[in-house]
Amino acid sequence: MSPRFVVLGPPGAGKTTVGRLLAERTDLPFRDVDEDIVAAAGKSISDIFTTDGEPAFRALEEQAVATGLAEHDGVLALGGGAVLSATTRRRLAGHTVVFLNVGMAEGVRRTGLSTARPLLAGVNPRATFKTLLDARLPLYREVATIEVITDALTPDQVVDAVLARWG
Repeated sequence: MSPRFVVLGPPGAGKTTVGRLLAERTDLPFRDVDEDIVAAAGKSISDIFTTDGEPAFRALEEQAVATGLAEHDGVLALGGGAVLSATTRRRLAGHTVVFLNVGMAEGVRRTGLSTARPLLAGVNPRATFKTLLDARLPLYREVATIEVITDALTPDQVVDAVLARWG
């Protein structure tokens, strides 16, 4: 058993929204790795970052992705930083990986520079978002089998684009 679709991208790309809609439209179950991490840790992702640090979160994330890839037969949404793990990138080989690409301006607009997103909290969230995109873009592209630029699209249009490129 393995996911039919793995959805990833930077903050604000629409991973959960598009993932849920893709699951609905393909009559598949939906699972979100971030929700699995929160359930396993018993605290929010922000709390994990604050109390345990990013390395502890990334270890939990790597394990949650491995479990999701092994157990889930549907649409699996990953957190934006899951691709930072070389182990996770190797595990994604052979899966249909949907990269929801969002430009910096649109990503910043969509996230609202939310303090609920620990990596965007800080002195200059726009610069942080740009640095994050610059570091992760090659990694997203390395694992992606389908890429959709989401900036000017509604979630329905993104799902249409994914399904048009699938198969």
